[in-house]
Amino acid sequence: MIAMSACLAGKNCKYNSGNNEIPELKELFEKGEAVLICPEVQGGLPVPRLPGEISGNKVYNTAGEDVTDAFIQGSRKALALVKEHQCELAILKANSPSCGTDHVYDGTFTHTLRVGCGIFTAMCRQSGIVCLNETEYMERLKQQL
Repeated sequence: MIAMSACLAGKNCKYNSGNNEIPELKELFEKGEAVLICPEVQGGLPVPRLPGEISGNKVYNTAGEDVTDAFIQGSRKALALVKEHQCELAILKANSPSCGTDHVYDGTFTHTLRVGCGIFTAMCRQSGIVCLNETEYMERLKQQL
């Protein structure tokens, strides 16, 4: 079983009520090969919600509210689900404060990326789960064809 950011399978759980659907990834879910997670929603944040970015060791939304606890709690719940399904791989949304794998926005809300990973990704990696963003996964898939 693969863990996957729910937005990649077409679930409207992004901060703006949208999704980041990739048909091939949605198909994995529809075939029963993936379990969907959204740490932000699992942490009790609404849809829609104000965008959040990591600044230092905290997550703030555009109103300046510290939403770190929701991100941590949601990431813990999502990780428990991933472990329950014995997932060894997670396909996660790039640049997200929860799911970013290599880069996240820098907390200035200016669309500036910095090297780093999201809160959920860090928890997964500490648990030995391989984390790839959607582009990395799709590139590997194409190489196998």
